[in-house]
Amino acid sequence: MDETLQRYRESIDNIDAALVFMLAERFKITQAVGEHKAKSALPPADPGREERQITRLRQLAVDAKLDPDFTEKFLRFIIDEVIRHHERLRGA
Repeated sequence: MDETLQRYRESIDNIDAALVFMLAERFKITQAVGEHKAKSALPPADPGREERQITRLRQLAVDAKLDPDFTEKFLRFIIDEVIRHHERLRGA
C-alpha cells in the first residue's frame, strides 16, 4: 500500500476515534442535564439555547474553514438525539 495514503488513513482513524470519545463524553453530560430537567420539571428542549448554539457553531465553522451548513446539520442531528433522550427521561 502507498505509505502516504496509509499515514493519512491512520490520522483519519485517530481523529474518528477522538470524535467518538468526545461524543460519548458529550452524551454523558447531556444525560445528566436530562435527568436534572426531568427532576426539575423543565422542558426537554430549549429552542433559544439551540439557536444560540447553532449560530455560535456556524461561526466557529466559518473560522475553521468548514462548511457551516454541514456543521449545522451535524449539530442539529446531535441536538435532536439529545432532546429525544430528554423526552424519554421525562416520561420515565
